[in-house]
Amino acid sequence: MMALHSDQSTPKKETARVNQCGILGDAWRKYVDRKNIVLQFLGNNLNTDILKHYETRLELLKKCSYYVDVLPKHLTLGDQNLFQPNVLYQLIDPCKFLRMKKIGTTQVKIQLLLLREYLSELKYGREELKVIAKISDVTLFLLHWNTTCSRLGQLFNTLKNFISVLIPGKLYVKHHLMSDAKSNKIPQLRVVLRTKMPVLFDRKESSAYHNSVELKWLVLGEEAHHELYELKYKLLEPHYCTEKNHFGVISVESGSIEIGNLLPDSSYEFTISRAENYTLVYSAWCDIMILKTKASNHLHLFPGQVYYSQSAPRHSAIASSKEFSEAAHEMPDLTHLVSFPPCYGDPFKSSSSPPL
Repeated sequence: MMALHSDQSTPKKETARVNQCGILGDAWRKYVDRKNIVLQFLGNNLNTDILKHYETRLELLKKCSYYVDVLPKHLTLGDQNLFQPNVLYQLIDPCKFLRMKKIGTTQVKIQLLLLREYLSELKYGREELKVIAKISDVTLFLLHWNTTCSRLGQLFNTLKNFISVLIPGKLYVKHHLMSDAKSNKIPQLRVVLRTKMPVLFDRKESSAYHNSVELKWLVLGEEAHHELYELKYKLLEPHYCTEKNHFGVISVESGSIEIGNLLPDSSYEFTISRAENYTLVYSAWCDIMILKTKASNHLHLFPGQVYYSQSAPRHSAIASSKEFSEAAHEMPDLTHLVSFPPCYGDPFKSSSSPPL
């Protein structure tokens, strides 16, 4: 898995080099051992495959939808009905809940920003370590070893922080969500951020005909769920004044729809996303697809009223992107990748990553 080629010499060449340069054997052994530390860190933690996986994971998180879940901290027997989501949200103070949603939106934005900064730091650090690993001057390498050691420790902590921020967790709120009168009867609640995978058009199954289109979509990496989606469409490059109003928004509860009475030989832009609901805090991305209807021999200058029909919910999903499909599955435990051999002076004692 090592992405770099070591310039280690054969035993005979090493002996000749030691004799020629007058370098003590102890210094040479330190050079080899410490250089291996750098190479091992690069190979185990910052190789191209791992960084590519992190980048794919970050791009996926940018396209996800984020929601808040309000749950009781402790649930006793017989309280299940009281703590159903629809019951809890009726007990929560609406103003406090809206304030908490703003906090959730800010927290998600900070999370995505931190991940981007951490990933940039890891990429830059990889290039730095590659340069250090190519240093063949033993004296120069050992002279700057303390600086190298410190840099390794920084990258070690950056990697730990990146992994800890990958999965949204507890939402940090300072105030109670219920009014004082209700909070005396209801136990403490905890608020967590929940992530839903992005909704994508199934481009293999979506088709355009002379004056209609059939659209299908899926939730990446999951089976299609029965939830509310928002589909938007609009005619691109209208030629007549009446065609400028050829757009619309449709609420769909299934995984497919047929839209009819469209103009032939015309390009339409379609977007699909989850419909906004009470618990949504952040969703900045939607999938866009352009389809062109087939040409028709009949003259059709002015479109009539667009109609549409929904199909039954789909119960399977086929990922359209191999990389995103792999990243959409549950994030594996990557902490084993942050392995680090002991270094002189033990400068790699990591501090606990700050909570998000």
